[in-house]
Amino acid sequence: MTVARDKPWVVTPEAAISAVRDVASGHGKLEVTPKVHVSSLRDIATLYTPGVGVLVQRIVADPEQAETLSNRGNTIAVVTDGTAVLGFGRTGPLPAVPVMEGKAIMFKMLAGLDAVPLCLDVKDPAKLTDHIAALEPSFAGFNLEDVAAPHCFTTMAALNERLSVPAFHDDQYGTATVVVAGMMNALRVLGKRKEDLRVVVNGAGAAGTAAARLLLAWGVGEVIVCDKHGILSAKERQPFPHMDELAGRTNRSGMTGDLREALKGADAFVGLSTGKLLTPAHIQSMAKDSIVFACANPEPEIMPSAALAAGAAISGSGRFDEPNQCNNVLAFPGVMRGAVDTRAKMITETICLAASHAIAAHVGKTELRFDNILPSPLDPELCPVVAEAVAKQAQAEGLARRSCAPGVVAASVRERCSFGAAQQSFLQAFKKSTAETTAA
Repeated sequence: MTVARDKPWVVTPEAAISAVRDVASGHGKLEVTPKVHVSSLRDIATLYTPGVGVLVQRIVADPEQAETLSNRGNTIAVVTDGTAVLGFGRTGPLPAVPVMEGKAIMFKMLAGLDAVPLCLDVKDPAKLTDHIAALEPSFAGFNLEDVAAPHCFTTMAALNERLSVPAFHDDQYGTATVVVAGMMNALRVLGKRKEDLRVVVNGAGAAGTAAARLLLAWGVGEVIVCDKHGILSAKERQPFPHMDELAGRTNRSGMTGDLREALKGADAFVGLSTGKLLTPAHIQSMAKDSIVFACANPEPEIMPSAALAAGAAISGSGRFDEPNQCNNVLAFPGVMRGAVDTRAKMITETICLAASHAIAAHVGKTELRFDNILPSPLDPELCPVVAEAVAKQAQAEGLARRSCAPGVVAASVRERCSFGAAQQSFLQAFKKSTAETTAA
């Protein structure tokens, strides 16, 4: 499918604010609406009391019925403690509310999942785990967002131990899944092999750590990780356990020095750090036909146009006003949908790799170009195929508590996302823009 690409634009502060203010139903991006019509006292008696008593008794007798007698089976929580909000750092939970609302919109529009923003004022990482675990009866899964390293790693490990529903830290493996998908297609365009690749990952936080791990799991020949102090090396003690683990698995050649040294002769750069960090000279020192994914948000390490002008063959970023949008929105709706539909206990690296392959494969051979290595998040077929791949892998790993026949999960996504005026309007706009692009 040919996907329309919008021309670059600028989102002004006025536009961002006016989009969430002065709407008829109140400010913000979300509202809660009933799925059933209430027009009489009989309806209230059926849906509220005494009718709910019947549902309580059924669920007490068989807890699995909560999935069909309530909305719990299609509802997830989008959770943050406000310790790493976008590129603004430790803002606290209150400024994070609009971010969680935005993510909830993406879950509903793209995956048909109802998502509830939960911004928790929790200072102790152990208590963050306790709070999330205590909420499990209300949700079929948890999407963690903007939770800082290093406690995001211990939080996720604890949640995978304690929860019977999937938890997914999007800043880690949502981003990593898309980075690997982009790298897969970049290599297809350039005719290179992953085994021959030397990738420099700048940033040893949540996203950088997960990207390095997933690149290694995929089979990249060499991964070098840098933080603000330089190249991570097993010869030096690192300040945090996750960095010690990274240092032990990367940099097999024993390189030393800073980012500048790491980039000399490197085939690819993955930036998950801070904006305006890379210069044209850095790009010029890399190998021929280099790949540059500058994914810091909202300001990338180097603008894609500057990277290309300096000699990069393929450049991408997390921005939606630039080509090759290497953004986690390509992954998290489908990953969570597939995990929820199979009632998977957890989401593993191999599940994320299955999602990477699905995302990469969704760009057809005739569509694949230097400036088109990733699908559009507005492609209504993307989420179904990613969810299907996740469901298949979860079942293959024995993590699924519900078995789904081939094609069922993808069909479920299509059906869920076809309801409602907003979804219909979105699909019509997508089809129209696709037709216009094809005609052009």
